[in-house]
Amino acid sequence: MKNKILYIVIATVLLAGCKKDPLDQTPDGKISLEEVFQDKDRTEAYLNTVYTNIPSYFWYYSFFSFMAGVSDEAKDADVGNNPGIAANFNTGALNPTGNPLELPGQGRGEKRYETFWAGIRHANVFLENISTAAVHSEDYRKRFIAETKVLRSFFYLELIKQYGPMPIVEKSFAKDFDYTTLKRPTFQQCVDFIVKNCDEAIAEPLLPIRITIETERGRFSKAVAYAIKSQALLYNASPLWNPSNSTGKWQASATASKEALQVLTAGNQFRLSPDYGTYFLNSSDLSPNPQDKETIFEVKESPNGTFSVINSIPSKPGMFKVGSTPSQELVDAYDMQATGEPAILGYNDADHLDPIINNSGPGPASLYARRFPYRGRDPRFYATVWYNGASYDNIGGAIHTIETFNGGKDQLIKTPPNRVNTHTGYYLRKFIDPRLQSNQGHNSRWKKYRLAEIYLNFAEAENEANGGPTQDAYDAINVVRNRAQMPNLRTGLTQAEFRDRVRRERRVELAFEEHRFWDVRRWKILSQTDKLVTGMEIIKDGVGNLTYNRFVTERRNAWADKYLIFPIPLNEASIIPDFNLNQNPGW
Repeated sequence: MKNKILYIVIATVLLAGCKKDPLDQTPDGKISLEEVFQDKDRTEAYLNTVYTNIPSYFWYYSFFSFMAGVSDEAKDADVGNNPGIAANFNTGALNPTGNPLELPGQGRGEKRYETFWAGIRHANVFLENISTAAVHSEDYRKRFIAETKVLRSFFYLELIKQYGPMPIVEKSFAKDFDYTTLKRPTFQQCVDFIVKNCDEAIAEPLLPIRITIETERGRFSKAVAYAIKSQALLYNASPLWNPSNSTGKWQASATASKEALQVLTAGNQFRLSPDYGTYFLNSSDLSPNPQDKETIFEVKESPNGTFSVINSIPSKPGMFKVGSTPSQELVDAYDMQATGEPAILGYNDADHLDPIINNSGPGPASLYARRFPYRGRDPRFYATVWYNGASYDNIGGAIHTIETFNGGKDQLIKTPPNRVNTHTGYYLRKFIDPRLQSNQGHNSRWKKYRLAEIYLNFAEAENEANGGPTQDAYDAINVVRNRAQMPNLRTGLTQAEFRDRVRRERRVELAFEEHRFWDVRRWKILSQTDKLVTGMEIIKDGVGNLTYNRFVTERRNAWADKYLIFPIPLNEASIIPDFNLNQNPGW
């Protein structure tokens, strides 16, 4: 930590783009901090240094991996073929001296602990100097202060989600600072600090509610502050950090998310995009009145053609590897569209091979049929998963029908699995534009925050704060369901029943967006969800009849309670005695 958050260094920022953008300047890298903040352009370039600590997400992990492969959403096809993040993490290789998620990847900031502390350090340096720094106008100064407070909140939230409470550092330290004085605060204190920073940024009139011009793409806005505050308070109220189940924490979470929704949706500033499937295939357009009004923050990565050949199907020319293949557990989570009821309620066995079909209450029968498992499901299923019988555009200029049955063109290969064919009987559809040719650049960027999440944050917190679902809770979850052409939830649900439905809704709405990995941890259900994942083997007989057989595709060893929170890196714990005394449980 001493070297990560205390050593002042001026990063060299190499950014392409419009030279009129004051953030597109480059600090010398060899000059003093005093000289940096005496120059208007260098002052603003230092703010860009803070932004460079926002890491890559999406498929930028080791060897083009998704994080879904270390959750129960998917089986990563690199397992058994390449020592990537899933092959290491799922076997329990995480420890205080090594984090499998930090294997070298294709993007920025793989080493999250170092990256987030670097962001906090740079934010603190900027905030210490900006009040007297040279700037192009006083309006710029006020906006930059607000932006940096949101950035600092972002880094803290990402850090404590993974490692638990961290020392609250608001200033850079002198060279002779006594690190033994640093103490771990409570999670509540960290969240209070995050909320304070967000509230101060929200109160600044010069921080825009959204980014509207291309030269400012990737900058934080007031909407981002609302999203961070909403998520931070939800995590603070969740079982992992609220063992006494304080309704006050849930109420604070519900209040913050409700306020965020009221402000963001006022005057139609933000709203859910009309089509769930196509929403993920494009970057947000930036204007005062954009078509995409759902995206709150998109990570600024340049689209490229690699994505289309690592997350495809065997029939696609040039396909290199299949990537993360959706699990049967994820498929089971999708409701039936006609009734709005869950298709699968759970499992009668520990291996998830004997599903509990929902055809006998407590509500209406779901109308799920074992013989036709992919008929009539939530439309988000069809936008997220390629399944046997689905239609894939543009294979040699024609529509291709997915064939995952044994002997099919896109068949499941169980033994030995390879990185080209599915490991589960499914392929990833979300984010994939099937109209694109192999190596053709995709247009999607990683949507770190979007409006649908805040609706679901509110529905969850409102149910817990009031001992059951209020009309507001129903309204929030139904807005998300209705966008996907799903019927409203059945009324009269108990608190426990509504809780289950919210968790299901988050699972399907936010699939492959890195929420599931953290959700099962904050709910403390990791031992129920991550012991294994299953797939579907389909056998086709001579006359075309299909038989569906569930099977365990991967057993895992990263589900014990100690995996709820990552260990503090050993070299950091050696610097701050309180980390040694208060290392995370089990490590």
